[in-house]
Amino acid sequence: MKVEQLGGLKVRLTGGTDGRGGGDGPVVVLLHGWGAPGDDLVPLGQEIDTPHGTRYVFPEAPLSLQMGFGDSRGWWMLDIDKRQREIAAGRARDLSRKVPEGLAEARTKVIALLDELERRAGAKQIVLGGFSQGAMLACDVALHTGKPLVGLVMLSGTLLAADEWTPLMPTRKGLKVFQSHGSMDQLLPSFMAEQLRDLLNQAGLSVEWVGFRGGHEIPGLVLEKLGEFLRAVFAH
Repeated sequence: MKVEQLGGLKVRLTGGTDGRGGGDGPVVVLLHGWGAPGDDLVPLGQEIDTPHGTRYVFPEAPLSLQMGFGDSRGWWMLDIDKRQREIAAGRARDLSRKVPEGLAEARTKVIALLDELERRAGAKQIVLGGFSQGAMLACDVALHTGKPLVGLVMLSGTLLAADEWTPLMPTRKGLKVFQSHGSMDQLLPSFMAEQLRDLLNQAGLSVEWVGFRGGHEIPGLVLEKLGEFLRAVFAH
């Protein structure tokens, strides 16, 4: 693994021809979720079955959350206490119209990272994705830019900023999308992810949906199916 600064973000690079992101293979960028440390998703580079030479980029979110247990980071701030009260009360909060404060700033940082990957790493085939908050940010970036992505991956994400996102979706017509979600996810209920899936399909994107019986997580089934998805998009 190699640690660098790209586009103003601390990133961890794995895979490639040297295990440190070297070579000219395709690139998978995965954004971690809220409250996770910056290296949370790094093990996935070893667990997903992708073509030899595939490079992995794991950016670290810029906000330190100071939650009292290790290095917790976020792409934008959340009122987690409020969310926990809603879950305890059995209220499924619809976030689809919400535009989080800090989303635009996070988008700018990820776009700068992608720019630098194209310039410095010669990345020609890029899949952008993430888990939870990282999945939402990946979708937002994909819809707000014309970056030539070959795929979008959303693991336990949800629909945000619908009034912004929905008109932009047709600009990504034909983009291959991998979306997974647990039917027992209490943090981000599955029905909101299904709304996003349906809107993307209606706009002409090609969504592979992997539902599973589980919570807010990335189970082995999802990793297996994600490997199949990545092998297919990189083959074209």
